[in-house]
Amino acid sequence: MSHARAAPVDGIASPVVFEHETSNVARLTIAQALAGANATVVYATGAIVGHSLAPSPALATLPISVFVVGMAACTLPAGAIARRHGRRAAFLAGTGCGVLVGLLGALAVLLGSFWTFCLATFFGGAYAAVVLSFRFAAADCVPAARRPRALSLVMAGGVFAGVIGPQLVTHTMDLWVPYLFAATFLAQAGVAALSALVLLGVRLPMPTAAEMAGGRPLLAIARQPRFITAVICGVVSYLLMNFLMTAAPLAMRLCGLSQESANLGLQWHVIAMYAPSFFTGRLITRFGAPRVVAAGFVMIAAAAVAGLLGQDTGHFWGSLVLLGLGWNFGFVGASSLVLECHRPEERTRVQSLNDFVVFGTMAVGSFASGGLLTAYGWNTVLWVSFGPLALAVAALAVTAAIPARPAAG
Repeated sequence: MSHARAAPVDGIASPVVFEHETSNVARLTIAQALAGANATVVYATGAIVGHSLAPSPALATLPISVFVVGMAACTLPAGAIARRHGRRAAFLAGTGCGVLVGLLGALAVLLGSFWTFCLATFFGGAYAAVVLSFRFAAADCVPAARRPRALSLVMAGGVFAGVIGPQLVTHTMDLWVPYLFAATFLAQAGVAALSALVLLGVRLPMPTAAEMAGGRPLLAIARQPRFITAVICGVVSYLLMNFLMTAAPLAMRLCGLSQESANLGLQWHVIAMYAPSFFTGRLITRFGAPRVVAAGFVMIAAAAVAGLLGQDTGHFWGSLVLLGLGWNFGFVGASSLVLECHRPEERTRVQSLNDFVVFGTMAVGSFASGGLLTAYGWNTVLWVSFGPLALAVAALAVTAAIPARPAAG
């Protein structure tokens, strides 16, 4: 264990850099499990509540699109808070948004207000943007050699989110008759509050003067071929996951399948998204991030093929599970590539830029999926996914020969 000194830790003077390594990673993993239920609840209910409240069927998936817009819009502000006041301050601001999601979501259902529900999902996106920064915070907690494993371990907390979220929906959606899902959103607010309590114990270094200064200009960093590839791979992994997952619950409903089937399909999808994280870090260390990302794209393509083979429960579930696995390999691998592209003092700016581009592009896919589904059907949604995959594979091929530069620090 290193004994180098660090900046003060969220009000605690001069600790050892990695003194709280185990505690921090454990708390971030638990918080990931709890906070991840927020996104699962939104995806499980968003299109269905939207369909019942929207003034037009074409707007059914707008709440989920607004969720993604919230992720993109709040990524840079969350990074600015972390850079000036420490990551824990950003985490607690995010969990405050998580509580608002549940309260506003319940109010929207009670009032029958579509636009209030969209406001709720915007705050849900803000919460999700902060939650996804947990992976980079975990990498800050450990020596460079263990960063991919720490990053993937925190992502593994999403396995439990994959159970908590759908089961929360299943067991609470009918508790407040006739207001479907009202109790679900109130329960989600409680889970967000619990996550805040866990995050209060996270102890990370406060920003140094060098980090607040920001290091090199972002344009110089963004021009690196490896960074461009990392962003493209992150964009495509998350874009296609969101593109297909947004439409799947409503597509299952339109095919005559039950809400319980949709909830279970989403549960296994989210478990598949995060379960590989127990070993993705080791795979990245052994085979390199580009190969892991490429394997993820193969699985996403297989997900689209599985969906094209039929429209019964098994086909939907198989497609969603493969989609989750592919997202994990693609997104965790792309995140590991980002860690190779910046110096320590540049981390919050570069990581926030990466996530801003990823989530901003995701919004396009989210908006498009609902319109494509209602106008052309589920098969068209699946066919369209092959285009971005081809772009990402080409980007990987172009930069495959460029050697990885170890992250500084």
